[in-house]
Amino acid sequence: MVFAATNSLTLPDYVVIVLYLIGTIAMGIVIGARMKTGKEFFLGGRRLPWWAIGMSLVATDIGGTDIIGVGGAAFSHGMAIANFEWIGCVPAMIVGAFVFIPFLYRSGVYTVPEFLERRYNVGVRAVMAACWLVFMACNLGIMLLASAKMMSTVFGWNEVGCMLVTAILVGGYTFVGGLAAVVYTDMIQCGVMIAGCLLILVLGLVEIGGVGELRKRLAEADVREAAIVNEGVSVSNAEADSERTSLILPADTESPFPWPGIYFGLALILSPAYWLGNQAIVQRSLGARSEFEARASYIWGALLKNIIPLIVAVPGLIAVVLLPDLSNGDQAIPSLIGVLLPAGLRGLFVAAFLAALMSSMDSYLNSAATIVSNDFYKRFIDRDVSDERLLKVGRVTTIVLVAWAVLFAFLLATMSEKSGIYAVFQTLMAFFQGPAFAVLLLGVLWRRATGQAAFIALLCGIGTSVSLYALNQPDVYGALGWEPLFRIHEPFLYFSIWAFLVTAAVLVVVSLLGTPEPSGKLRYVFGGHTGDTCSPTDTESSAGPAGRCL
Repeated sequence: MVFAATNSLTLPDYVVIVLYLIGTIAMGIVIGARMKTGKEFFLGGRRLPWWAIGMSLVATDIGGTDIIGVGGAAFSHGMAIANFEWIGCVPAMIVGAFVFIPFLYRSGVYTVPEFLERRYNVGVRAVMAACWLVFMACNLGIMLLASAKMMSTVFGWNEVGCMLVTAILVGGYTFVGGLAAVVYTDMIQCGVMIAGCLLILVLGLVEIGGVGELRKRLAEADVREAAIVNEGVSVSNAEADSERTSLILPADTESPFPWPGIYFGLALILSPAYWLGNQAIVQRSLGARSEFEARASYIWGALLKNIIPLIVAVPGLIAVVLLPDLSNGDQAIPSLIGVLLPAGLRGLFVAAFLAALMSSMDSYLNSAATIVSNDFYKRFIDRDVSDERLLKVGRVTTIVLVAWAVLFAFLLATMSEKSGIYAVFQTLMAFFQGPAFAVLLLGVLWRRATGQAAFIALLCGIGTSVSLYALNQPDVYGALGWEPLFRIHEPFLYFSIWAFLVTAAVLVVVSLLGTPEPSGKLRYVFGGHTGDTCSPTDTESSAGPAGRCL
């Protein structure tokens, strides 16, 4: 369905959009004028306040793809998608605030892969850095394409033009201002994003008649759908309502969010892997002014996270009632704009969508540049590179990544993808996040874990998740004469469970069969450090024995 005809923007809409863009770019340029070294570009000079980092964490996690994808998943599968915020974010962020983030902050590293080299070896660092770089680079293209399609469908804008303008704007202020520009612009973008999504939620509930009426009409919609599926057999409202508005779904649900996957795949693996090991997330807290502020940033972000399902997922349920004939869940949020927002207010939502898109893109751009500069260039090409030279490498890498994102977006546009945006994003992460978390968790909790074992286990875990994905494709298991490995649609949560278990098992067995690590490595295990803070420039990748900084 194309709503461009009814969604034309008026002069006030464009004024809001232009003011937002000018304000964001101006802030990035002002901050960038002070950038002189790599430390300032990659970690904001370790002068970032907790309140700005916390809002940046939220803005980074909820991008333009999430506004479309989460609302689309809620339209297709119900409120179980809210588990990705309430169960999949808040608990891990609280644990991170009190346990992992202070530990990583004291190590003085720039990146999570750098920490893994200190604990294990350079092979583990290289594999993890490569995984994160590939994921971030691909995700940049996904973000660009998703935003361009949304703006093209809703407002009739040229899709190619949307991609190019967005890439230039985001790449521009990230190139100039580094992490500091990213965090402070994210702070503004977080506020704009919340305001725009809240506008859709409130107007949608007003249009329907309140929360009670929404639940009633959702139950009626489910009864109609169940009757069609069961060829007219009567289904009670209670039975129909059970999945659409429930957070906990049975193991045999057709939804991608059954309770075993949510609790074991999301809460215990993917969520902590994301919030404790994702370079784009952790890098913000590493730039805090102190260990206390690094902790406070995660707690503040967790508090803000509690409102996200209400303003992003519930509009997807509103679309079930107001727009029941949509063929694709990813059309839900864009379509609601044409139905709910009067002329003059659409600009606010466009600004909110641009804010969500830009906040995620700038974060991945800066973090990917950090990995290339520190985990590859400084580690393997020039160990004695100056901080000023590293700043230039980071900025050049930013330009290259922007160009790649545009090219990859064009490539994706030529492909046919039946899955929703959110499922594609989560499947990409499931390939390596389970193994990454197993290696990180055992490394900081178990003294006996060895570098050789971690490297072998990491490769085995990634191979497991990719193999499960391949064997679950209809063309593959059909050719082999097998039944599907998983009954649910898009079983990315189960990929992460099995990959985590395989990685952990291999790491334990190979570690016990091998030689224990030297005492220097054990300083990166909980309880093995002195409590002193490393300088971010004092890394074992530059010189010196393992563990000399902690």
